[in-house]
Amino acid sequence: MTAATSLELDRIRADFPCLDQEVNGRPLVYLDNASSAQKPRQVIESMRQVYERDYANIHRGQHSLSMRATAAYEQVRGKVARFLGTTNESEIIFTSGTTAGINLVAQTWGRRNLRPGDEIVLSEMEHHSNIVPWQLIAEEKGAQIRVIPMDDRGQLDLEAFAELLGPRCRMVAVAQVSNSLGTINPVAEIIAMAHRAGARVLIDGAQAAPHLRVDVRALDCDFYVFSAHKTYGPTGTGALYGKMELLEAMPPWQGGGDMIDQVSFTRTTYNVPPMKFEAGTPNIAGVIGMGAALDWMRQIGLDAIAAHEHRLLERATAAISEIEGIRIIGTAEKKASVLGFWLEGAHPHDIGAILDQYGVAIRAGHHCAQPVMQHFGLPATARASFAVYNTEDEIATFIEALRKAREFFA
Repeated sequence: MTAATSLELDRIRADFPCLDQEVNGRPLVYLDNASSAQKPRQVIESMRQVYERDYANIHRGQHSLSMRATAAYEQVRGKVARFLGTTNESEIIFTSGTTAGINLVAQTWGRRNLRPGDEIVLSEMEHHSNIVPWQLIAEEKGAQIRVIPMDDRGQLDLEAFAELLGPRCRMVAVAQVSNSLGTINPVAEIIAMAHRAGARVLIDGAQAAPHLRVDVRALDCDFYVFSAHKTYGPTGTGALYGKMELLEAMPPWQGGGDMIDQVSFTRTTYNVPPMKFEAGTPNIAGVIGMGAALDWMRQIGLDAIAAHEHRLLERATAAISEIEGIRIIGTAEKKASVLGFWLEGAHPHDIGAILDQYGVAIRAGHHCAQPVMQHFGLPATARASFAVYNTEDEIATFIEALRKAREFFA
């Protein structure tokens, strides 16, 4: 399968019950995928199977239900490893999502390795979840945050980045794809530059994993995080990849069941990775649902998904550029399926409300990326974002609704 044809799109869309509805008397056009994607029947049914037939706590039970649940849960670790391009399943830690993965690294690797005066390099386009955790640990350890600037197209300045890579730089944490701009950052080059300077690198893959083929071994990143709910899976689940030598050296983040080796009131020893970082009863059904989502994406084909979404982005960008008063925010040469924009004379919240009357769901706000808004001198933007189940007809509906909104504010 090299492209998502109309017939195949019909089959793809049939997997998504949520898409078969009307909103305000109009067929739903769901273009808020960068926030959270809809879920195919395969994911929903996999979670129903857990709760109806196979539910029990995992890892500790000797009865059949527990063993079935444990086997299904642990199979997903292998699926995530293959999805991210590592052969070592023990390098995959299940989390509640991207935010939890970044916090885990900041609070474990950061607490163990950062010293007063050390530097953490972030980019100007980061989501708040890749800013605030580093600020918290930097304040605690006396480290400093430094920022890679971007230009007005939403592209990082790698020459400025090179100047930031001083002898005190310990960590570089950047998004592979910007959630507010759609920029695809040159993370392979960023990682190589950081490693030459002796720094570790965390890649925020929340927006990349749904749209691009990921290979952590080829990238040579030290950590990679993503969320299931953006990859057609359930909320409250995700994964962290970390190089095994780093995971082994990191202390636990949370204490509780399953992350221990031996416990006494005088001393506790800890389990090996990944169990060392998975305290307590996890989101069992959610992880199994994440595995079903990755299976579904693999069946469609990651390259086919990327190609189809790129066509939608190109079509939408060309069409929206013809509307008077529209300013596209994020015009990088390489972009994933995010289209942020500002309509002169209208607040993005009003744009979102008007489009909703036509059944079109977009996002409006600062997108948890306030430094990006500050760079462009805006309080917020409207954002349409595309997934494999979106169609060219839906793009046309979106553009027509946006023209109506433009007339309202003219």
